[in-house]
Amino acid sequence: MSSTRPSFHSTLPWPSGRNLSAHRRSRWRSAALIAVVLWFSIGGLAHFVFTDIEARIVPPSLPWPRVIVLVSGAFELLGAAGMVWPRSRRLAAVGLLLLTVAVTPAHFYMLQHAELFDVPYWALLLRLPLQLGVLAAIAWSGGLLSRDSSRQG
Repeated sequence: MSSTRPSFHSTLPWPSGRNLSAHRRSRWRSAALIAVVLWFSIGGLAHFVFTDIEARIVPPSLPWPRVIVLVSGAFELLGAAGMVWPRSRRLAAVGLLLLTVAVTPAHFYMLQHAELFDVPYWALLLRLPLQLGVLAAIAWSGGLLSRDSSRQG
């Protein structure tokens, strides 16, 4: 005789058992998504508000530092906006990954010429592994690491 009554665990307002792990992963993934959106929204705005300061970070071997700063700032804002909507999230994540890798030479330039910047050396050192964390957060929250790429949990 099968019971049609729901079990105690299925009536709880939070997940239990196997669903608990998936729920926690989903919450962490949502937190990573929020962090990525905020990171690139604030960073993108900074490119427009502090353009001259940001331009100093561009390695001198690259032409038109001001244009580079403004274009990369626009792409940061577009990427952040794209991460908000599930339909554009994967494409935005790919774009932000490429952009983050593209601006990495600026971090090495700052590290190699720390005397030119009013930033503690330890912060410049910490910035490089932080970039790896940012890349991981972009990929994970953008759904690039999931087995089922159609889900955007």
